[in-house]
Amino acid sequence: MDAQNASFTIFVSQLEDPRLDRKKRHSLHDIVAITICAVIAGADGWTDVARFGRAKETWLRTFLKLPNGIPSHDTFGRFFSLLDPVAFQRCFIQWVQSIHESVQGVVAIDGKTARRSHDRSKGKQAIHIVGAWSTENGIALGQTKVDDKSNEITAIPELVKALDLKGCVVTIDAMGCQREIAKTIVEAGADYLLAVKGNQETLCEDVEDEFKAAQADNFAHMDCQYFESLERGHGRIEKRQYWYTHDIEGLGTLGRWPKLAGMAMCRATRTVNGESSVEDRYFITSCTHDDVNKIAHAIRAHWRVENSLHWVLDIAFNEDQCRIRIGYAAENLATIRRLAINALKANTSRKGGIKARRLQAAWDMDYLLDTLMAM
Repeated sequence: MDAQNASFTIFVSQLEDPRLDRKKRHSLHDIVAITICAVIAGADGWTDVARFGRAKETWLRTFLKLPNGIPSHDTFGRFFSLLDPVAFQRCFIQWVQSIHESVQGVVAIDGKTARRSHDRSKGKQAIHIVGAWSTENGIALGQTKVDDKSNEITAIPELVKALDLKGCVVTIDAMGCQREIAKTIVEAGADYLLAVKGNQETLCEDVEDEFKAAQADNFAHMDCQYFESLERGHGRIEKRQYWYTHDIEGLGTLGRWPKLAGMAMCRATRTVNGESSVEDRYFITSCTHDDVNKIAHAIRAHWRVENSLHWVLDIAFNEDQCRIRIGYAAENLATIRRLAINALKANTSRKGGIKARRLQAAWDMDYLLDTLMAM
């Protein structure tokens, strides 16, 4: 077994080469393979990728042809600035689905901006990517770029349609609390758990009023499930209380939401240095089960996309500081970073965080090869 047999290479072969010139000194496969290896091993830009290639050329030749040596950093940059990002993301999604044939549990969808990918001189905004994270599997399932003149509301349905989410619970923050998004999730064979805030003013008021009225009479007129948890650490005490009910006949907008089956409330009471603060959050869901523990788990699990994906992209991959911005390059590199995260998480032969594993991959070619084979 060698790196040439890594499963992602099967899907890379489906890509159409974006370069129009007839004489191509470096193959599409070689360019993509070197870049994936380099990013796993710590490269954060095209100059880093080219340097990695030159330093590891002998090793790379064990599974790549490289008839004209290692491409220059300009070649890497030009290639990925031209490569169709939609087709590349499709390869990524197909690869993930080939490894994890049936994703179950909570899938958190959230957006992230690569803050320094803007180009003010050309009026180009920083790219904003909506991604899906499987909290149970701990992997990125896919992502899509938000159009410059649009927002997450239009991007989320396209991402949901591209993924196999049957049987999952899809969680989205208040931005995604939209009827069209709920409809798309239901049509995908999944359930939704959507945070409700002021962008759905009437719905938010209705849900809040229902829970306040129920609490006022100690839930005498509402069949409600209850669960609470208590966490202590770092000088902080956090108590979370969850209420979950299918008694939703009082919602004035009930008929407008596809398969709306229940609503939930989470009250978080935080105590730090003797001072307490209380935050109430409200949710609607298409889930029909009566297990408040599952609802509580889904609410908490949603934030793993921040800690396990977005934070890792910023701290371990330095994504927010990356100035790559020409053409489609920033979007394609964002896909490669997520591919690298999945591969590094899949290789459990070494302990440590993603940043430490990237260093290990740079130092130890056997570990890098194992990581490629985990793909």
